[in-house]
Amino acid sequence: MFEFSQRISQLPPYLFAQIDKKKKEKIAQGVDVIDLGVGDPDIPTPKPIVDAMKRAVEKPEHHRYPSYEGMLSFRQAVADWYKRRFGVELDPEKEVITLIGSKEGIAHFPLAFVNPGDVVLCPDPAYPVYKIGTLFAGGVPYILPLKEENNFLPDFKSVPSDVLKKAKIIWVNYPNNPTSATATREFYKELIDWAREHNIIVASDLAYSEIYFDGEKPPSILEIEGAKDVAIEFHSLSKTFNMTGWRLGMAVGNEKLIAGLGKVKTNVDSGQFQAIQEAGITALNLPEEEIQKLRNIYKERREVMTKALKEAGLEVYPSNATFYLWVKVPKGFSSAQFVEKLLEECAIVCTPGNGFGEHGEGYFRISLTVPTQRLLEAAERIKWLRL
Repeated sequence: MFEFSQRISQLPPYLFAQIDKKKKEKIAQGVDVIDLGVGDPDIPTPKPIVDAMKRAVEKPEHHRYPSYEGMLSFRQAVADWYKRRFGVELDPEKEVITLIGSKEGIAHFPLAFVNPGDVVLCPDPAYPVYKIGTLFAGGVPYILPLKEENNFLPDFKSVPSDVLKKAKIIWVNYPNNPTSATATREFYKELIDWAREHNIIVASDLAYSEIYFDGEKPPSILEIEGAKDVAIEFHSLSKTFNMTGWRLGMAVGNEKLIAGLGKVKTNVDSGQFQAIQEAGITALNLPEEEIQKLRNIYKERREVMTKALKEAGLEVYPSNATFYLWVKVPKGFSSAQFVEKLLEECAIVCTPGNGFGEHGEGYFRISLTVPTQRLLEAAERIKWLRL
């Protein structure tokens, strides 16, 4: 009787919803399933953040509508954190906006700058929301393949001139989901110069900047001279502070880009609960050693799983960031076929690479967001795979 709109009908099934359905089917059969699919940290939110939230909830002033752009005190804490972490100066009033999780901001951003028919340059494989937000805005996604031989960096200089004329935004995400690749300052410098030349917005998703091991800290694009002329950066407290359920993030950067996103948000939401923002201030001011404890846990898990995968004859992309492993499927299998084999023979849920786009075919993603003991169990199961 009722038909979906065209914008809904053209969307593929949301990847993680499909995976969750298959997992539930197995569990219903009484199978002990180890879920390495969705990147949802299992470690509790640090106690100081929870305690700050308890206190903030008691304050009557937080029970009314919040400000659309977010509490100035939270935005100031974001600016202070960016200064400490990246050496980047931000005006908290004009260059920072609070988000109800970075996913919300990423999905809404194209609505502010993309007209029907405009092109958005989307990496592939990638977080699905870059493309979905483009489609909701009536834009046309132009796919930039991320290939291992290029360290999973996009060849933006290969974009044809006729596409460049219509292009409004390019999305980048480093440290990368799903590949776990990282980007250099040199890459960002070239990207900024190119974007300025072609009047293209650079939208950077930096959600995994604090999940790194044994190497240089991943940079923000805003560290690079000229970035504020063209760039907006999306960040989240979800992964760094184990706050996925809290839904708190921020966008920072070019004043006009922030204002455009803010204009959309004033019309579609009423801001994030101020008590959560107050807890977010505590999170952004946690001692560095608290975050290092989390990195140490993920590093141990990474080493356990990488070793097991190699012993099973699987090839893991070498990386020192994110809590994901990007793994090649064995010869003779598609991504979907091998992930199904893992579920059927090992009762392990992983994510097929092609779920992140056609150029993810040939890979699968493992999320290290389960307790180490469960990872060890998964490792033992994988070792006995009949490959």
